[in-house]
Amino acid sequence: MGKVTGFLEIEREDRSLEPAADRVRHYREFVKPLPEGEVKDQAARCMDCGIPYCHQGCPVNNQIPDWNDLVYHTDWQEAARNLHSTNNFPEVTGRVCPAPCEAACTLNIHDDAVAIKSIECAIADKSFEEGWVEPQPPEHETGKKVAVIGSGPSGMACAQQLRRVGHEVHLYEKNAQPGGLLRYGIPDFKMEKHIIERRHQQMEAEGVVFHLNTHIGKDVEAKKLLSDYDAIVLAGGSESPRDLPIEGRELDGVHFAMDFLTQQNRRVSSEDLGDVEPILADGKHVVVIGGGDTGSDCIGTSFRQGAVSVTQLEIMPMPPMQEDKMLTWPHWPLKFRTSSSQAEGADRDFSVSTKRFIGEDGKVTTLECQRLDEEMKPIEGSEFQLKADLVLLAMGFVHPVKQGMLEALGLELDGRGNVKANTNDYQTSTDKIFAAGDMRRGQSLVVWAIREGRQAAHAVDKFLMGTTDLPR
Repeated sequence: MGKVTGFLEIEREDRSLEPAADRVRHYREFVKPLPEGEVKDQAARCMDCGIPYCHQGCPVNNQIPDWNDLVYHTDWQEAARNLHSTNNFPEVTGRVCPAPCEAACTLNIHDDAVAIKSIECAIADKSFEEGWVEPQPPEHETGKKVAVIGSGPSGMACAQQLRRVGHEVHLYEKNAQPGGLLRYGIPDFKMEKHIIERRHQQMEAEGVVFHLNTHIGKDVEAKKLLSDYDAIVLAGGSESPRDLPIEGRELDGVHFAMDFLTQQNRRVSSEDLGDVEPILADGKHVVVIGGGDTGSDCIGTSFRQGAVSVTQLEIMPMPPMQEDKMLTWPHWPLKFRTSSSQAEGADRDFSVSTKRFIGEDGKVTTLECQRLDEEMKPIEGSEFQLKADLVLLAMGFVHPVKQGMLEALGLELDGRGNVKANTNDYQTSTDKIFAAGDMRRGQSLVVWAIREGRQAAHAVDKFLMGTTDLPR
């Protein structure tokens, strides 16, 4: 906890944003950090609540009251050590996590939760500024070799943990740079990519061997890994997007959201796009189908590219403006939220089903939609049309890509098409192959990916050595 009476004396303050009219002109981060003194004041609000439900809300089980108290007492270095003991990449979660810990905060019963996410980000950023984040190479080598497939948050967390206890770790990534969707899916205006590169350099200094531009199942035979390594961790994410197979789907201008976002991230990083059709929103009326974070990222990117208008459609009903705390707390509530990208000028419509895409000369021009009732059934006579030069499908992901590596390995899948493995040992149906992150659990949050990567590392180390000191 922080100051005993802090929550009574100090109001919640959070990071501010650069004005929308200014931030849409660039791809840099636009969240303004709190001054150090204000971070200390916000940490002082952490109360002696008896049972810290923020622990329950945080998938990596950050010791939030502990580092809040340390920040309040200006012991930033110990706060940083504590924070990194449970989270390999707090500078990432401090930027892009939706903060379920704040929803679970006891003060959130009155809508003024401790600003946990901002405090976490401040600790993480100060750690780098002060040089406290250093490589932690192992004290001894175990002689065991582990291959980790996929360098997203789950794969990177798993690889770092395994290397630090002395295993020879090889991290395979099909793209030109590590990070997975952290690098290629999350726009730079939410998280600049030097954030990932710092960790890349740290992990290389610790001895993790990165194999970039190496697609397992295409560039390297998947089964060859079984003979080359003592254990394999599959952390390739959930990359098969949910499609919308309706009339006109083949029209030019209808694209998956991740294709659009990935292209722009590569442009910002001056990375070669390859031989692909450019997907650009400049001068266009854009319609984003899907109301989640990916859809929101499409909105912000479209405005920065110069879209004339952006409309976001959601098939679900509009959520309530305020949750019933007595029913939902400390769990993550369903309520109306407006992201920074949506606040930049998007029109949002709920309970809308897209019936068909209409086009001219092979290009999409119009969406034909219909409104739904409370039971999500079409309302007769409610059809309407929307002008659209670019349609982005942001309806989530259904399961990992099965072609290639998964088919070659012949792994058992669960009912949703994910690699089947439990959260006790993370082992798949094939001996010495483990699975973690979105590839195992399905599309989820960065913080859940980090948790699963760490827990899978615990399971792999125990599998290889018979015992382990790695945390779960």
